[in-house]
Parts: sequence; C-alpha cells; structure tokens
Amino acid sequence: MAAAGTETTDSVGVAGTPLDRVREALARLSNKQKVVLMVAIAALIALVVAAATLLRQSEFRILFSNIGERDGGAIIAVLEQMNVPFRFNDSGSAILVPAARVHDVRLRLASQGLPRGGAVGFELMENQKFGISQFAEQLNYQRGLEGELARTIQSIAAVQAARVHLAIPKPSVFMREELKPSASVLLNLYPGRSLDPAQIAGIQNLVAASVPQLAASSVTLLDQSGALLSQMKSKLLDAGLDPTQVKYVQEIEASIIKRVEDILAPIVGPGNARVQIAADIDFSQSEQTAETHRPNAMPPEISIRSQQTNETASTSPSAQGVPGALSNQPPLPATAPLTQPAVPASTGNPAGAPLPGQINAAGVQAPIATVGQPLNTSKSSTINYEIDKTIRHVRQSVGTVKRLSAAVVVNQRREIAKDGKTVSKPLPDAELKQISDLVKEAMGFNKERGDSISVANAPFTALEKDEGIPPWRDPETLSLAKELIKYGAIAAIIAYLLLGVVRPLLRTMLPPPPPSSEKTIGSKIDLLAEEESEAAGAEHVPTASELLDRKIAEVRAVAQQDPQAVANIIKQWTGANAG
Repeated sequence: MAAAGTETTDSVGVAGTPLDRVREALARLSNKQKVVLMVAIAALIALVVAAATLLRQSEFRILFSNIGERDGGAIIAVLEQMNVPFRFNDSGSAILVPAARVHDVRLRLASQGLPRGGAVGFELMENQKFGISQFAEQLNYQRGLEGELARTIQSIAAVQAARVHLAIPKPSVFMREELKPSASVLLNLYPGRSLDPAQIAGIQNLVAASVPQLAASSVTLLDQSGALLSQMKSKLLDAGLDPTQVKYVQEIEASIIKRVEDILAPIVGPGNARVQIAADIDFSQSEQTAETHRPNAMPPEISIRSQQTNETASTSPSAQGVPGALSNQPPLPATAPLTQPAVPASTGNPAGAPLPGQINAAGVQAPIATVGQPLNTSKSSTINYEIDKTIRHVRQSVGTVKRLSAAVVVNQRREIAKDGKTVSKPLPDAELKQISDLVKEAMGFNKERGDSISVANAPFTALEKDEGIPPWRDPETLSLAKELIKYGAIAAIIAYLLLGVVRPLLRTMLPPPPPSSEKTIGSKIDLLAEEESEAAGAEHVPTASELLDRKIAEVRAVAQQDPQAVANIIKQWTGANAG
C-alpha cells in the first residue's frame, strides 16, 4: 500500500506542471480533433488580424482631393520623406493619411508650397534667366498674372477650379490702331453649386481691376458646361436693373409676404394661405430746381425796394421895352422903395403848401415878385418794387414703391360631416372681406398709388410628401450597411469557431476534476478503469453499457484478488448507512 501511495504522489506531481498538463490534454484528443483545433486557432488568428487591419484602415482621413497629377506626385514624395503612411480612395482622386496626422501634414505641406495648383503664379518670375528677351519676359508676366487671378477666383466657395485667359494687345503709338484688352474665364463649379448675379459681377470686376484698361464688360465667364454666365448680368443691365436692385425688390416682396402670412396664420391656420406680392419699385434718380415769380400788385403786399424823386426849377429872363439900344441897357436903380403889403398869417395853411403870392418849387419858397419870369419847373420820381420769387430744390429718393399687387389664396374650411368624412366648405363673404381688409392694412394698401389686391377661396390639393431618397438607395446608408455586414460576418465566424469548435475540444481536453474524497480502493478501481479504457482504444469511444460491464468485471477481479479490501468497503458502506 505504501508503494502504491508513493507512485500516486509522483504521478500527481508530474502531472501538475503546465507542459505535462498540455500534453495530457492533447493526448485525450484524436488526430482528427487535433487537426480541427489547429485549423480553428489559425482561423481565429487570421480573423483577428483582418479585423485589426480594417479598424486601422477606417482611421484614415482625406488629406487632399481633386488635385492634379503634378501636385499629387510632389505630395507623395514629401509624404515618403516624412515617413507618413498614405493610401488612395477607390476612385484614386483623394490621398488619405492617418486621422491623427491630417492637420500636421497639411501645415507641413503648406510650408513647402504644396499643393501649388494647376496654374503657375508670379513665382515664375523668380527664376528669370540672364539675357531673356523682352517678349519672353512679357509672356511670363502674363502667365503669372493669369495664374494669380485663377488662384484668387478659386478661393470662392462655389468655385472648384478656374482658368483665366488674357488677351493683351501690344501698345501702339497710333490712337486709331490701339486695341483694348479682353479676358475670358472658365469656371469649374462644385456639384450642386451655382453663382448668383452679384458673384458673377464681382468676378468680372476683379479681373477688370487687375488688368490696365480692361473694362468689366469685356470679361466673359463660362462654366464647365459651356453656359455663358456673364450674359445673366448683361440682361439685367439691359433691363435697367443691377443685381443689387433685384435683390432689394425681392427683399421688399418677401417682407410684405411674411407680414401678410403672419397676420393670416391665427385666422385660417398655418399653411392654409398662400400669398404672392409683386412690387413695382422706382429706382430712377431725379433732382428738380424751380424758380417761381408771382405778380406783386396787391397794395397791402407791395414792398418798395428803392425810391428816387427829382425836382428842378429855373427862370429865363425876357426882353422888355422898345427895341433899341436903350432897351438893351440895364435898368436904372429905383428912385422910390418898393414895398409890399404884409401877408397875414394863415392858420389853415398845410405844411409844405405855398403861401399866397409865393412859389414853392424844387424845395425853394420865395415871393413871386422876386422870381424872374418865366418860371420853368420839372419833377421826376423813380420807384423800384420787390419781386415775389420762390426757389425750390427737390431730390427724389431712390427705391420708391410705385405700385403693389397682392394675390391671396385661402384654403376652404374643413369640417367633419355626420358620416365621419371630412368635407371642405367655402368661407362666408363676411370673413373673406375681413381677410381682405387685414391684407390691405398689412401690405400698406394705397388706392391713389394704384395698388390692387385679389383674395380667392379655394380648396387646396393635398401635396404628396417628398420622401426623398429611400434608405436602401442612400449612399451613406449603403456604406454603413456594408461595414456592419463585414464586421458582423467576422464576429459570426469568430463566435462559431469559439463556441462550435474550440469549446467542445476544450471540454474534451479538460474533463471535470474528480470529486474530492478519501483515496479508497473504489477510487483506484475507477482510475484504473478509466486508464485502461483510454489505453484500450483512443479512437473507439465505448458506450455506457460497455463501460458498466468492464467495471463490473474489474470489480470481480479485484474481489477475487483481495477479498479483505472488498469486505472493508462493504463494511464502510453499511456503517455509513447505519449512521
């Protein structure tokens, strides 16, 4: 018994090492099971590596897209020098780099002037050769100017690429033979993008301002489909409006529409009214200066500017007496004094009136006797009156509303009939008149201006909902479904290998441990029976009845060899049952 215990202890100690355990576990598998296990482990490793590779590939982001072949080659050369991994997308139009290094790589490439773009700019003038001709120098300058203009136009959000062609004639000393320059621009727009008239006018003015003596009307714009974009602006000019004025008209109409819809929404409900406004805006600029003269004939309103009065009085002596020498001699002095009677004071003489026997002329008052005969007097008066004058300077504002026209359609009211169906009923006339009055007030209706309004009540046709692109046709949904299917298939294969192949083999390799009990003859019999059964045939798996028969035969053999031990076992069983 001691020797048996020693052998058991040594076998347990040897089996306790990891290598021996692995060998013992593999020994329990058949050759076919070993091959299946190796294939399953190799498949698991391959799937794990493939999943890790796919995950790393999904971390790549676009560095640059839609670049030229020359720029693409230069960028790839720099990436190889920087030891940055890169790859191309399916179409080959984009370069992908790891997501964590996208911004870093872009900044480093920008410091080296990459990508340069398809056009060559003024850097062409940096490497001028010695002894270059004037024609070649002028040609390089024109190429550089075209490239710089193309780069500037490409900075617009809607423009993907641009090419500029300048036609600059040679200067001439003869005015009649002098030609004006012209330009043509080809724009490649992004899909779904377009340029409004204001942007087209901006590109034309940009090119015109960069070339001397180039007019904006001499710049022609085309898109990638060959459509003439500059014609849009010329039509507006022919109509007398520029894009800014058209936008102003649209803003006025939109603001009036919003005011009308906001005031009708609480009455008819949101979405039950459609409003359209047509505004006639006057953009003409006019200045008026008027000078008006009116007659100044009313005595109370007469205003005298200046007045001038002139009075003169003169006497001329006349010949008296008999003609001859005596009569021509001066009179002798009087021998007797001449006296005049005193003039009595007059109480009723008005101020300035001549007294009796006196004359008052030209501001001189004197007796008539002292004045020579005959007496000549003259009087003239000049009066200048103020003229009534009015000067008016009028400047009309730009963008005045000349006329407004409004069209309003109101949906009929829906009611539920007795049978449960929805019925549309027209609105009463009183309610329509109320809606018309509200629209007039909201739009600023002016009858003298010639505004018009029309309100109609009609049932709306149910619009079909635009469901858009079905989910199964959406490119993003399709790509997401492909990714899910790919990773789902990998996960399913791994789960099948783990649960359907590896797990049963591990159960076979690692049987459950025996129950912990006293090392009796019965346990030894079981171990011996298992070892003999395993040694008997590794490939043949015995059934339960065969195992039972073998154990019974082994027990009989042990009882014949050592009956005392069998008796002790039976005695223990009966003692345990008795207890």
